[in-house]
Amino acid sequence: MVIVNQEFLEEQDALIPFDNRGTFYGDGVFETLRCYNGVALLFEDHYFRLMSSMRILRMDIPDFFTPEFLEESILELLTNKGLEKNHARVRITIWRKSGGLYTPEDLGVNYSISCTPLEHTYINDGKKEVDLFKDHLVYASMLSNLKSTNKAINILAGIFAKENSYDDLLLLNQNKMIVEAISGNVFLRKGDVIKTPPISDGCLTGIMRAQIIKQLKKMLNYQFVEETITPFELQRADEIFVTNMVKGVQSITKYRKKEYSLDTANELTELLNDTFFH
Repeated sequence: MVIVNQEFLEEQDALIPFDNRGTFYGDGVFETLRCYNGVALLFEDHYFRLMSSMRILRMDIPDFFTPEFLEESILELLTNKGLEKNHARVRITIWRKSGGLYTPEDLGVNYSISCTPLEHTYINDGKKEVDLFKDHLVYASMLSNLKSTNKAINILAGIFAKENSYDDLLLLNQNKMIVEAISGNVFLRKGDVIKTPPISDGCLTGIMRAQIIKQLKKMLNYQFVEETITPFELQRADEIFVTNMVKGVQSITKYRKKEYSLDTANELTELLNDTFFH
């Protein structure tokens, strides 16, 4: 069961026009949320990021698209699928209405909400070997910060990773600096200093990124900085981890011949579970 434009449909019946602009031009945005006991974690942050993204892409925001409406829709969908008491992944996808070529005829939008079950609280899975993805670069701008449906670089990086037996890849910007991973924002620890690339370097404005930054600033055993990360720093780092809302904090355990600690990632994972699930 999914929601398409306020209508509950079985997945096989959730059909959209062949000329939808999400397919034709990648003209859309999305949010991936994690839910527990029928509540979307950090929902307000997701909501405001979604509204900001729609405004940047010059989409008309429907009057009924209130926080209350979306929260109620999510809970109703979770309940319909028997997931209201469990862990779940929810995706809200918004695409502009059909019509026009590159220039749209209508700034209005269509939307869908879907959900799938998750098995457990946050777990730092362990082994994750990475390398740099050099075939294509992220060009830092306001658009690269958006969670848009135009994710060609992430897709191509994912294909490369699969073909070369990597678990993830690190993406570079036009200055050949580390931006993020395929699966989320990147943090690097050297000693007691933890850093992550600033938004101006081109990374996604991650909801979990902001949560981890907030947590790190409270921890007296670490010094946190937002600062550009060069590829040369990867070999000297003690620890590298990736963050996203669905999986929390995931350690990178190996880059080329360098292997890393999991200590800070495990500490943060425990703190996240205490915050959200107890």
